[in-house]
Amino acid sequence: MVDATSLASRARSIGRGFAVTAAAGAAAGLAAAGYGLWEKNQFVLREETLPILPPGFGPFRVLHLSDIHFVPGQDRKAQWLSSLADLEPDLVVNTGDNLSHVKAIDPLLKALTPLMEYPGVFVPGSNDYFAPKLRNPASYFSGPSKAQEKPVELDWPRLRSYFGMSGWVDLTNRNQSVVLKGLRFDFSGVDDPHLKLERYAGWPRGTKGQDSTPHLRVAVIHAPYQRVLDHFTEDGADILFAGHTHGGQICLPGYGALVANCDIPTWRAKGLNDWQSNGRTTPVNVSGGIGTSRFAPVRIACRPEAVLLTLTER
Repeated sequence: MVDATSLASRARSIGRGFAVTAAAGAAAGLAAAGYGLWEKNQFVLREETLPILPPGFGPFRVLHLSDIHFVPGQDRKAQWLSSLADLEPDLVVNTGDNLSHVKAIDPLLKALTPLMEYPGVFVPGSNDYFAPKLRNPASYFSGPSKAQEKPVELDWPRLRSYFGMSGWVDLTNRNQSVVLKGLRFDFSGVDDPHLKLERYAGWPRGTKGQDSTPHLRVAVIHAPYQRVLDHFTEDGADILFAGHTHGGQICLPGYGALVANCDIPTWRAKGLNDWQSNGRTTPVNVSGGIGTSRFAPVRIACRPEAVLLTLTER
């Protein structure tokens, strides 16, 4: 028979065990948060090569930017963005979610000004229209995030106008052909599929059918939902650029992304991969993104990235 003293001693021992476990868990959580805060500023350039140009053309260098999620005071991010102009790209592709704060436009434009010396195209993401709100990060495991109630509107018209006046082509539910380094690029883009705003404009007039002029068809979207990837693949895109996923933002080393915030498989949340639909195949570059929501300012095993994609002769 166990006496009261023995029971009390055992209870104290169990209590100390729980306390040690809780303290260890808290310490691990703090360490992970600290690491995540550090990694979000460890900007990297992912470089890829893709042989898709018509014979006699190339190389052609495309700088892909996405999900900058700029917040005032992000000086290190601003300096890194400006430094990307040193790459002297032939084209800049911006796949949206530039903003994360109502006062972000001026410092963002200052950071991007050196890159606007180069040809560019762009589409918006939901965080160009609306500021993010605080939410439970665990909710992402239940599926793609939902539209906000009473969202705070951002000055997307001003940002859009500035991009356009700087020479970047607006592909929001529209198409346009541009000749770059002697090659005709046929662009087609859509508004943010995450908000279900996409409306397909097709390819520029006169570029379908038996067109023998050397050209490249480039599709540009923000969120890589399967329905949009299927559409552009079946419609003959030669390459597709997308963002939105943040590469998962918090990943497990050796495994990868846990969520993609859309309906693509998590292993496709970042990188250059082929997408197949109805017998056709299109390479898709999904950017892991440059920023985070200001309410979840961490990255783990998923460093912020820009992508330099060198297109070569097929």
